[in-house]
Amino acid sequence: MTKTKNITLWIIHILLVLLFIFSGGSILLLPLATLQAQVPLPGLFIRTLGVLEILGALGLFLPALLKMKKTWTPVAAWCLALLMVGATIVTIDVMGILPAIFPVVTGILLVVVACGRMKKVS
Repeated sequence: MTKTKNITLWIIHILLVLLFIFSGGSILLLPLATLQAQVPLPGLFIRTLGVLEILGALGLFLPALLKMKKTWTPVAAWCLALLMVGATIVTIDVMGILPAIFPVVTGILLVVVACGRMKKVS
């Protein structure tokens, strides 16, 4: 992998970590009534999504930070990409196609990180 590709991958990687920490943290901290006004899902399910986003963010950066089991990074990225598939479906159902662009792009970036990190691990 060239140095430019590696730097680009790290930039995307870090931005995704920040996005999921912010998003998951918001889901865990905001009142359920506020969240359910935006998305008609059960409260426990919404909180579970917040926990999964935080865990996914940790899975994206802790293996690299602690220099351990680097195979966990692509696994976390693939899991978060699956969450983005669900987010895209719910967004299309609730808000329409145009707002669904954000979770689609996020999912694509997660796949890029997963594939890039899998190549580096093997």
